[in-house]
Amino acid sequence: MKNILLPVIFIILVLTNLLSGQSEQQNAALEQKIRNLEQSEVDALLRNDLTTMEKLWAKDYTVNNPRNEVGKASEGPIRAGIRIYSSFVREVERVLIHENTVIVMGRETVVPKGDASDAGQTIRRRFTNIWMNRNGEWLLTARHANVICKD
Repeated sequence: MKNILLPVIFIILVLTNLLSGQSEQQNAALEQKIRNLEQSEVDALLRNDLTTMEKLWAKDYTVNNPRNEVGKASEGPIRAGIRIYSSFVREVERVLIHENTVIVMGRETVVPKGDASDAGQTIRRRFTNIWMNRNGEWLLTARHANVICKD
């Protein structure tokens, strides 16, 4: 009986390693894709390229912004042209993958410009972005950002 169990256990371990390795490779590729999408959004924000941003955003993309407002991005200050930036750096610290949902967390350093009340000021904040795969397309679906309080 021992002679039969050892080869079976070995085969199970090999298959488990192969399957988990494939899953790790898929997750690594998806993480890189999401990181690229995050950077594409930042690039579009800096260019004030609403067309590109809207391609990245789900139709119901909802934001809890640093001004304590919750609403659809399509009705927010970026869409209205009020919130534009001279500098925007997003540092992704964690990417969590859960089937058709990816959660991205990190920090941002931004400098608003134009008519914004905080134009020219460097603002540091924390963020969480939620990407969902909808009909084979990864779309930014929800976001929370808050300003890091000065000590």
